Amino acid sequence: MGYEVEKTDEQWRAELTAEEYAVLRQAGTERAFSGEYNDTEDEGTYECRACGAELFTSSTKFHSGCGWPSFYQPISETIEYIEDTSHGMKRVEVRCVNCGSHLGHVFPDGFGTPTGDRYCINSVSLRLTPKE
Repeated sequence: MGYEVEKTDEQWRAELTAEEYAVLRQAGTERAFSGEYNDTEDEGTYECRACGAELFTSSTKFHSGCGWPSFYQPISETIEYIEDTSHGMKRVEVRCVNCGSHLGHVFPDGFGTPTGDRYCINSVSLRLTPKE
């Protein structure tokens, strides 16, 4: 698939930390409750750490208790959805539509959100730009 931001593997490795690369480019997962944004309540916009595309706003973030930042809705048209059957599970992986970086997964498990969805996102995939 052609993305707006396309880089070689070497370019991604040079620009990202080892942990960022493992999650964003190799679809890894950070340890639950270890990410910098898990409990953050600051207002702002969450962007893709790899390319800077705006993905989520703080107004759609909620505490799900799952160990990763949770959102009930992305900013329109910023997420790519991919069926993920790894680890013997059936899930929906979410990636940045701008650069193809792995963000996490979306689950239709409710949590009383307006959309019924829980976007379970790795903190290392995000960068928060505070509201001015």
